[in-house]
Amino acid sequence: MKILISVTEVQEVAEAVKGGANIVDVKNPKEGSLGASFPWIIREIKKQTQDSNEISAAIGDMPNLPGTASLAALGAASSGADYVKIGLRGVSHKKEAIYLMTQVVRAVKEYDDSIQVVGAGYSDVARTGSVPPLLIPEIVEKSGGDIAMLDTGVKDGKKLFEFLDFRELKNFVDDAHELGLSAALAGSLTEADVGKLAELGADVAGFRGAACSNNDRREGRVRRERVERIMKAAEKHEARP
Repeated sequence: MKILISVTEVQEVAEAVKGGANIVDVKNPKEGSLGASFPWIIREIKKQTQDSNEISAAIGDMPNLPGTASLAALGAASSGADYVKIGLRGVSHKKEAIYLMTQVVRAVKEYDDSIQVVGAGYSDVARTGSVPPLLIPEIVEKSGGDIAMLDTGVKDGKKLFEFLDFRELKNFVDDAHELGLSAALAGSLTEADVGKLAELGADVAGFRGAACSNNDRREGRVRRERVERIMKAAEKHEARP
């Protein structure tokens, strides 16, 4: 299981890298759960990591604007992202979600087909009004994407597990795998959740607040020692037979 640590600025990158993060995720919490950062920040972070870590870039909690989404995706791809991640926030029906996601995938893959495209749904769908979360694997597969992800849309401390139970999350992960996709989970997760994430079979687990000072995803800063604790928990569970 790869550990993804979200950073908001260049100054946090060294802490994430020294802590052992597998993926450095670039986003802007001030613009939402999957808020987009700026191209120059992605480029600088890519330069700073010197290819020692994979780079993920969020392009926003996207409304149903396929043209806007495809241009944003191309911007992230051309700025150096290894993963381009879109939040399917403004689509409530499967058909429109597939169309939106398909345009994003095309924009990225025409630029560089080695870049992976992540389609993210929201476990707290009752609060976001977006497409049902358990449809995400099918949407990503039909659009030609690579990774199905779940997160929380409203960042008020409520966790992924408060909205979907273990069985539902296991079905999500299993569905993704059966469709040939990877599965990523995030949503106010903590070090204590790592064991459950490993049991679910998640391929990627995403953290921000738990990696930050004072557990504060917006005002806190990523700290090496917090990342190390998450990584050690992941390694412990990977080592179990």
